[in-house]
Amino acid sequence: MAQLRLALAQVNATVGDLGGNAEVVRLWAAKAAEAGAHLVAFPEMVLTGYPVEDLALRTSFVDASREALEGLARDLQTDGVGELPVVVGYLDRAPAGSRDADPTRELPQNCAAVLHRGVVVARYAKHHLPTYGVFDEARVFTPGHDLAVVRVRGVDVALAICEDIWQEGGPVAMAREAGAELLLVLNGSPYERDKDDTRLALAARRAGQAQCALAYLNLVGGQDELVFDGDSIVVDADGSVLARGPQFAEDLLVVDLDLAESTFDPADVTEGVVFTAVTEEPAPSYAARAAPEAPRLDPVGEVYQAVVLGLRDYVRKNGMSSVVLGLSGGIDSALVAALACDAVGASNVVGVSMPSEYSSEHSKDDAADLAKRTGLDYRVQPIKPMVEAFLTHLGLTGVAEENLQARCRGVILMGLSNQEGHLTLATGNKSELATGYSTIYGDSVGGYAPLKDVPKTLVWELATWRNAEAERAGETPPIPPSSITKPPSAELRPGQVDQDSLPPYDVLDAILELYVSGAQGRAQLVAAGFEEAVVDKVVSLVDRAEWKRRQFAPGPKISALAFGRDRRLPITSRWREQDS
Repeated sequence: MAQLRLALAQVNATVGDLGGNAEVVRLWAAKAAEAGAHLVAFPEMVLTGYPVEDLALRTSFVDASREALEGLARDLQTDGVGELPVVVGYLDRAPAGSRDADPTRELPQNCAAVLHRGVVVARYAKHHLPTYGVFDEARVFTPGHDLAVVRVRGVDVALAICEDIWQEGGPVAMAREAGAELLLVLNGSPYERDKDDTRLALAARRAGQAQCALAYLNLVGGQDELVFDGDSIVVDADGSVLARGPQFAEDLLVVDLDLAESTFDPADVTEGVVFTAVTEEPAPSYAARAAPEAPRLDPVGEVYQAVVLGLRDYVRKNGMSSVVLGLSGGIDSALVAALACDAVGASNVVGVSMPSEYSSEHSKDDAADLAKRTGLDYRVQPIKPMVEAFLTHLGLTGVAEENLQARCRGVILMGLSNQEGHLTLATGNKSELATGYSTIYGDSVGGYAPLKDVPKTLVWELATWRNAEAERAGETPPIPPSSITKPPSAELRPGQVDQDSLPPYDVLDAILELYVSGAQGRAQLVAAGFEEAVVDKVVSLVDRAEWKRRQFAPGPKISALAFGRDRRLPITSRWREQDS
């Protein structure tokens, strides 16, 4: 048996920050060396950040990535860790003359490289390019065809990148044919609810097919609407878990593997396999460490942490430090305030109460109570004088008058954002976004929407969970209990509640899950037991609100199908489900 101490650097990269990302690799490679690792790996496209989208089509960016890779190899040697093989994801182009190349144009590739002794010693290009959900890689990359196998300490390690193991055959089958003892997979796999169990089952299945141990290394951090949750996994050939990293946190997962020593003869290399001997001699025998297996978060807790991480990184990576939001005293703004305080600190959160003549005393009290509980910067700005000025000149009534109140609040928030440099947070949830239950350029204003992919029923669960966590820690729950228990209302007219305009949220969210995420039609919804009149109302609201959704702020994706890249429907369309 051959021993291999593998280090998986589950790190947070920033798109476009090649210098900063290279420093991250150097820092964590040094930690891996200190831990006695024989091989350290970093996630998919860690050097450029991921996903780079159309930046991949810029020759200057590809050149910069290649130069950064070579510079990183030299810097690792200078740092004194050049003897440690380092696997990094980066952006490259198909080498001229290779079977991946096109003589008529340059083709970017999603690649991994092995760095050793100051140079690039091996290269691998991703085979399978996803074109579903949030991914559109076939549009910007060209696939690779060869499998890279590197020998480290007498162990043959095959490389793969993310989608390569989500598809049958390809690198997994090639790794088995090449006799690899370890399949090392670099990933940039975004978080979705319950996806960690799917990944584990996938890793176990592919390890069995490849007939070797499999290391699944995932990126961590927020990038626009995506949140990468880490949760790296190492499994044996029989699928048993050997080690597992934490969720939503950077980590160096170090695991000692007992693997069969390679008997592969490079002279017998099969077609399509590129073999590189990095370090031939097996590692001297040593006492293996106990492999860590980080505890799993509960289902609601992991959603909360995903939204916090997405918000924190959106603020930080875009060069901001503070946020501003409206505090109505209701559940949505209360939850967003709690999320913001956890993400960037209460001292960096400005909460503005903007009461109108229709705002209830309990709502104003709840807003003030939340500010006291969290310690955020609390301000009160009544909107009545602004509303009256507009009404005097425009004579608006009915819905137009109601929406005017929301738009005055939007002006206040954006004014503070411009004046003081805060990021404005929109507080609307997925149920409201689906049905268009918001005022465009009013309560929908903002640069980021933490609850964009969170349905209303889950909003209550998250608020309850966060308060319970605070109580368990002996802390003050951040959200006033009455904000959770009282009927939700926009308070734009006397006695208004959400259910004046919408079905009960448990019914609404159930229909939305089937109609939006499941793409079921009206007939299927009615057959599922929902009342025809309710189905018709919800479907009509969803279909008519596409134009609003197109103008909504980005927000963290936490479901299998979020509004935005996941769901692309025309704004101008005469198709109606009621006609089917």
